[in-house]
Amino acid sequence: MGTIAQSVAAVIGEAATRPWAAVSPELQQPIAAAIAASELPACVAEPGTEADLAAVMTTAHGEGWRILPLGSGSKLTWGHPVAAVDLAVSTRGLNRILGHAVGDLTVTVEAGVTFGELEAQLAQTGQTLGLDPAYPDLATLGGIVATADTGALRQRYGGVRDRVIGITLVRHDGELAKAGGRVVKNVAGYDLMKLMTGSYGTLGLISQLTLRTYPQPATSKTLLIQGSATEIAALTAEMLRSPLTPVALDIVTPRLLGERPQDANHYGLAVQFRSIAAGVKEQAAELEKLAATQSLTPEVLTDSAESDLWQQFRHSLHPEASPFPEAGVLLKLGILPTEVLPLLTWLADHWGSELRGRFHCWRGIGQVWLPTTPDVKRLKELRSRCQNHSGYCSLLTAPLELKQAFDPWGLSPDTRRIMAKLQAQFDPQQRLSPQRWGRTP
Repeated sequence: MGTIAQSVAAVIGEAATRPWAAVSPELQQPIAAAIAASELPACVAEPGTEADLAAVMTTAHGEGWRILPLGSGSKLTWGHPVAAVDLAVSTRGLNRILGHAVGDLTVTVEAGVTFGELEAQLAQTGQTLGLDPAYPDLATLGGIVATADTGALRQRYGGVRDRVIGITLVRHDGELAKAGGRVVKNVAGYDLMKLMTGSYGTLGLISQLTLRTYPQPATSKTLLIQGSATEIAALTAEMLRSPLTPVALDIVTPRLLGERPQDANHYGLAVQFRSIAAGVKEQAAELEKLAATQSLTPEVLTDSAESDLWQQFRHSLHPEASPFPEAGVLLKLGILPTEVLPLLTWLADHWGSELRGRFHCWRGIGQVWLPTTPDVKRLKELRSRCQNHSGYCSLLTAPLELKQAFDPWGLSPDTRRIMAKLQAQFDPQQRLSPQRWGRTP
């Protein structure tokens, strides 16, 4: 009997099959960090066509192999580590843009296309996806959907699941399943597309996506306002009650501002407007008036200074040079929007001012990076505080020991039972990203 690598190579060819020893260190690192067991996959398969992906999964199903799906691996370490797997299957080889209906504002891509590649293509026709994901040059579209990684532009364009209007996935047994279509009006398969968003590779491997696109606005301007927690909270409340329509509205901590903070107790409110020039000018002027009521003066940023600021925010939480940092802990938090600043001040008081974080004001969803590993007791206090205000606390990146001592997801028993039933329907043998959501109840 041949090895797993030999069996995979017989299906998709040696060029698309890499035994573990031949996998690059850049890919070995996130794969190894995503697996709780010491046993590593025998090889990484990178099929170049949807048919080859289906053939690999058919073979894996017949052999009973446990599978770790991934794109480029940029967010593979987020959340609960998986149990031992036999084979890692990357969709990075599925990297074609299949069709762009410019007039219909839709684009169909294979799952392995990176966000940066697609944005560059869309820019040629004056369009954009309206997303701001972590590691934009590395992250694949399939991975962005699988992790529901939206970013700051949620304020205007909604979450990742609002972009997906068509999907093709390869099931655990190698069969293809499709939902939706290539036109916005088609709503068939709505539930399946929502289920795959944020599924973290547990329900199937996404092979194709049809996504909604948006016109690229002619003008953009960001106003950065700094003040005390009280002042920023008051201004944010005024913003949310106003008719202003920013595309991004984020509260950021002092350390995320880099060299900009006036002092360690000042928070930032980053407000981005995108529209026609006259509209942006008018909205910026109205925001300046609102800020003046709190005796605050915005810093107005355009062009490269504006893009540098948003890139600074993203890189502070997700450093491009090291997508899989060994130090620090990255949390995803949700809380009532009115509780964002009280939460951040509480964190600074209890965990120190070195933390970095930003929150989406409208939804109260944010990420916080801690430079040192907190103890389990403190994490439980944080999770309890978030849950007491209709929120949650998820552990994205952290040392394996911490993830084994503190459940990264913190799902309720009812939620776990529902997800276990879903997995039983989509993956009866629990071989796709096994134990990604923790042990089943």
